[in-house]
Amino acid sequence: MLPAPAQSTQTTRFQEKREALLDAAARHFNAQGVRGATLGEIAGGVGLVTTSLTYYYRKKEDLATACFLRAIVAHEALALQAAADVPADAPDAVAQRVQRFLALHARMLAEIDGGARPALIVFSDIRALPEAQAAEVFGAYTDMFRRVRALLDGPQTAALGRDDLNARAHLLLSAAHWQRAWLPRHASEDHPRLAQRHAQLLLHGLAAAGSVWPTEAELAPLGLDAVAAAAPHSTDLLLGEHQAGDPTADAFLRAATELVNEQGYRGASVDRISARLHVTKGSFYHHNETKLDLISACFDRSFAVLRQVLRAATQAGGPVWQRTCAASVALVRFQLGAQGPLLRNSATSALPDEPQREHVRRQFQQLTGQLASLLVDGMEDGSLRPHDPAIAAQLLTSAINAAAEVQRWVPGIHPGNATALYTRPALLGLLCPA
Repeated sequence: MLPAPAQSTQTTRFQEKREALLDAAARHFNAQGVRGATLGEIAGGVGLVTTSLTYYYRKKEDLATACFLRAIVAHEALALQAAADVPADAPDAVAQRVQRFLALHARMLAEIDGGARPALIVFSDIRALPEAQAAEVFGAYTDMFRRVRALLDGPQTAALGRDDLNARAHLLLSAAHWQRAWLPRHASEDHPRLAQRHAQLLLHGLAAAGSVWPTEAELAPLGLDAVAAAAPHSTDLLLGEHQAGDPTADAFLRAATELVNEQGYRGASVDRISARLHVTKGSFYHHNETKLDLISACFDRSFAVLRQVLRAATQAGGPVWQRTCAASVALVRFQLGAQGPLLRNSATSALPDEPQREHVRRQFQQLTGQLASLLVDGMEDGSLRPHDPAIAAQLLTSAINAAAEVQRWVPGIHPGNATALYTRPALLGLLCPA
């Protein structure tokens, strides 16, 4: 039986209002983080009072969960469409699917930026949800991850093991998510061409013909692992009254970095940081003036590691291909090692102070520009194939940034095997043999 016209109109109005609410909430969560956003501010964005918003979602966490699930469905649809658009028996099916997935993702972002499609929440704040909601969202995200991993199944990757496929699927999905960081800087009509370049770099890597993956014996003389290990103890890094080389200060920095990556700035409370180190709040304030001072020091520490490794790679001798490999290897190992992780780029959005957010964004942009400059040197010396260095720098940055959570998808990965499983395909391309 068809619904009565009044009921149909009411249902349509409800759906439209809920979609507008999810759009406003996604934008607000992206700007403030799940922990920092409030129901009142979100309600105001769609002309509601807080009590009216709770008619749709009783708690902020319920609203955030709905936003995450909607974004997951959207990404899963892209993976399904990419798979459907490419014949399963095509000899280069994997390459075609990856190209199609990134092209569809770029188009989706352009439609969001142009207002033709509602905003989608970024995935970096899932761990800020309470345990029950986080479990639901992670379950849905894992199903979506499997859809993306299925794009890599084909003759070109038949010899790859499960860990290899998981690591490469994580690289692919992270590269897609990272498009948000750089595609909006270009005109929307250029997005299809840029997405094609992006896919070609991800699939086939940076190495020029004749450039092979360097051995450990060839990487070791560059000493970039040692540079990364020493960078957090630079004399210009201060934490309150303590030098960053102080073991207690370093422990606070690492704990705060982990929590900001997981929970955002507001979720990384003094209580949580203290609990992770099994110390009292009194101990926290003995070593740190404020939480903001500590988080600022976390950014300084991460920037010091990135900057000093890239500087050492730029100034070293030898082919740029080997230097680029050595820098990437060192940074991924640092992420997975006892001194890691580095602060993720997504931590920037939830900082409470706009001037500080802008300062941090500028630092990230400068580091990406430094990497792009190194890649230009590689084209000049012939060890890197011709490519768009701006896009390649963004792609490598996304891989290094995403290494902080690769253990979720490859539980057995560690600094000793990360090069083979993760860093090597990040530079040689997803289609390189195991």
